[in-house]
Amino acid sequence: MDIHSLLGDEADALLSHESKGIPAADLTKPGPDFVDRVFGLSDRSPQVLRNLQGLFDHGRLGGTGYVSILPVDQGLEHSAAASFAPNPKYFDPTNIIELAVEGGCNAVATTFGVLGQNSRRFAHKIPFIVKINHNELMTLPNKFDQIMFGSVQQAYDLGAAGVGATIYFGSDEATRQIVEVSQAFEEAHALGLFTVLWCYLRNPGFKVGDVDYHVAADLTAQANHIGVTIGADIIKQKLPENNGGFNALKGYGKTHKLVYDELTTDNPIDLTRWQVLNCYSGKMGLINSGGASSGASDMAEAVRTAVINKRAGGIGLISGRKAFQRPTAEGVELLNAIQDVYLDESITLA
Repeated sequence: MDIHSLLGDEADALLSHESKGIPAADLTKPGPDFVDRVFGLSDRSPQVLRNLQGLFDHGRLGGTGYVSILPVDQGLEHSAAASFAPNPKYFDPTNIIELAVEGGCNAVATTFGVLGQNSRRFAHKIPFIVKINHNELMTLPNKFDQIMFGSVQQAYDLGAAGVGATIYFGSDEATRQIVEVSQAFEEAHALGLFTVLWCYLRNPGFKVGDVDYHVAADLTAQANHIGVTIGADIIKQKLPENNGGFNALKGYGKTHKLVYDELTTDNPIDLTRWQVLNCYSGKMGLINSGGASSGASDMAEAVRTAVINKRAGGIGLISGRKAFQRPTAEGVELLNAIQDVYLDESITLA
């Protein structure tokens, strides 16, 4: 894989950049002993440590401190038709789990229904992360709410290694979701399951003119900070595309001018590092999402996201539609390309 060619005109800016506002030395770095260094001194139980270590030890990235996760929740979050019509074989979720296994992923993030159908066949072959809440897209008009689809106990009984949940920060329902997810994560830890939080922003007011601040570094980073506060072991967040959301949304939240003047730049690595810093300086791992499939440019986009995440101090990617909305062999190739970025020792923290 020629990473320079895939990165195109951004290759030098991404591969040679050195972050000065927040030096790499200030972060807790990913590595083979990540669970020992971070969670060994925490309140997480031995059962949680075992499941976390199982996650980090699985797949092609096993033993590196990085993770590659394939999600199978898009049928609810984005609708089954929108997700699987490009490749109808994946209406059968067994095929997606087989893609995760063949693609060398650390884990598969899935729903109660998928795990119920496949747990006896796959729970001992790849770690399962069960998404316990979802946004059902059948309410008219559509609304931004995450509701519980099952219990933490159910996930435990089905053999899950961890649970995942989403909070739509900024939405009218965010306060209730924070309480629900906090309680669910407490129960998950008590049962020995690790926790992953999808920290997404949802509010029409986050769009100001032509700028969409749903992907602003400062807003998403604060969502991350709330996420680790309520017990997330891993944070899933969109890659930042801009900054200054708090400044653009007059009278909303609080920030500091140093965030924009000294601690970050326009380089996407620095914007993502601000996300990492708000995950307890990297002690809670940041994984960025792969995003929707764009077609022919998916490979380049996936590799770019992986390079940014790794150089910023993140611990990996969770990528679904780019992998399964294409023939299986091409999906495996894309997943392996993402993993190769994390296996490449020449790509270091910026």
